Amino acid sequence: MKKILVINGHPYAESFNFALAESYRKGAEAAGAHVQMLNLNELDFNPNLAGGYSLRTELEPDLLKAWELIQWAEHLVWVHPVWWGGLPALLKGFIDRLFLPNMAFRYRENSPLPEGLLKGKTARILATLDQPSWYYWLVYGRPSVNQLRKATLEFCGVKPVRVSYFGIVRKSADTQRAKWLKEANALGLKLK
Repeated sequence: MKKILVINGHPYAESFNFALAESYRKGAEAAGAHVQMLNLNELDFNPNLAGGYSLRTELEPDLLKAWELIQWAEHLVWVHPVWWGGLPALLKGFIDRLFLPNMAFRYRENSPLPEGLLKGKTARILATLDQPSWYYWLVYGRPSVNQLRKATLEFCGVKPVRVSYFGIVRKSADTQRAKWLKEANALGLKLK
């Protein structure tokens, strides 16, 4: 039984991101996976890494539980909107506070390259957009994908990391949203 953690980085519980996360969960459970949901808006933690890596801030109980779930999971599904080309502050703060040296990665002596401590895990990013995905790629260079996929997950050893875009959400009709929910469900059924 595959162990999947769905991490929802949208701060608003009534958002389309919550529907996407739920649709993915239903598909994965139908395929026989064990799925845990982590809605970041329900966690109690300070998203500010105030002391950087120099002055470690103790992890709140919700972050400790989240880290246990990340370690437990074989596959991480990250659901988030793209705001100002990047990640919502809540999701960025979650990563800043939790993906720390000697937890998610380790600096190597005599090497500029880190050792990823999350090797063996895979991931899927479900990102919602208010612009066409080709425009986000061509004009902006996909900064949220570069940040989450390359500079965070792959940096920490998670591979492969696949990406699915859903948009333009802002002016989408219910029929289009239903298609996107079916797509998220199908990804869950494939356990990808």
